[in-house]
Amino acid sequence: MSTPEVIPYHPRSIPLARRCAARLAVGCAHLLATQPPARIRAVLCRLRRGARPATLAEASTARRTVLAVSLAAGGHKGCLPRSLATVLLCRWYGQWPTWCVGVRSRPPFAAHAWVEAEGVLVGEGAPADYFQRFFTVE
Repeated sequence: MSTPEVIPYHPRSIPLARRCAARLAVGCAHLLATQPPARIRAVLCRLRRGARPATLAEASTARRTVLAVSLAAGGHKGCLPRSLATVLLCRWYGQWPTWCVGVRSRPPFAAHAWVEAEGVLVGEGAPADYFQRFFTVE
């Protein structure tokens, strides 16, 4: 038996220019997510150059925008493309949140990718110590 899942998919709620940028970021994120971790990290380290740190509000807006335009990013296994699309969309606007990869520090243990801004998990609904970082791109 499966459990119903509600995914916030409302693309028309986003202005057209931002929606196009978000769809481009989601497409690039899906391509980047197929690469080995070292290559993903290298690409993100290169992209972050010259960007200012994103505020929590900016990173949250980018994440909500990604979720509004992409059904795949909102699923249980969408953490990697969702986090990549969020940082790519922020970079489009000259900002850079912290991109993190790690695991849950409490059972059930599983790998996870997320975004932080101003030291706060963006949209995860978990305390800061819930995840153990393996590496970050700040």
